[in-house]
Amino acid sequence: MKKLQKLLQWIVLLFFGSTIFFVVLYRFVPVPLTPLMIIRCAQQVSRGEKIRLKHHWVPLEEMSKYLPVAVMASEDQRFLQHHGFDVVEIQNAIEERQSGKRLRGGSTISQQTAKNVFLWPKSSWVRKGFEAYFTVLIELCWNKERIMEVYLNSIEMGDGIYGAEAVAQQHFSRPAKKLSPANCALVAATLPNPLKYSSKNPSRHVLKRQTAIMRQMKHIGFLK
Repeated sequence: MKKLQKLLQWIVLLFFGSTIFFVVLYRFVPVPLTPLMIIRCAQQVSRGEKIRLKHHWVPLEEMSKYLPVAVMASEDQRFLQHHGFDVVEIQNAIEERQSGKRLRGGSTISQQTAKNVFLWPKSSWVRKGFEAYFTVLIELCWNKERIMEVYLNSIEMGDGIYGAEAVAQQHFSRPAKKLSPANCALVAATLPNPLKYSSKNPSRHVLKRQTAIMRQMKHIGFLK
């Protein structure tokens, strides 16, 4: 029993030590790969397809200043005010669930960053618990600019496309720095499902979302 207790103690210490280490490390070092990137590559191999992985890290300063505004307008309008969890959106999601309306997510950009960088995509209560833990850690260790930088470099933005620079080059034939406000809104419009929606060949639904996001962008301040 004592050996089992000691083993559990070591497992707990190893978990907290390793997670804190990587969160602190990624405060300064670019994230090279995410679990989702590895999963998507494995899926491609299992289907007998060539691996598609376009990902090139660039600092936030080398992205269009409108891109953070667009994703905040689309995904998390209180990003600069909350500390990882948007209580208002969580309450709205609970009320909609209770009233039987269409379910929607209440995840913030901080939560999505925690999930993308450290966890797997399939939703479960276990993953949600780890997601909350990592969200608290990155909010404590990173500033908002770093969270946004990691988010915009790591998020899936198309089939085999990850991050702002990759989608800018693949879909707009320009660097991320040169994306226009309309380009940025179009990218943000696809984020709910970047494998279904395309910023290169946008559907009417995506164009409608782009227009709505551009209206909201007028009310969102720049990150810096």
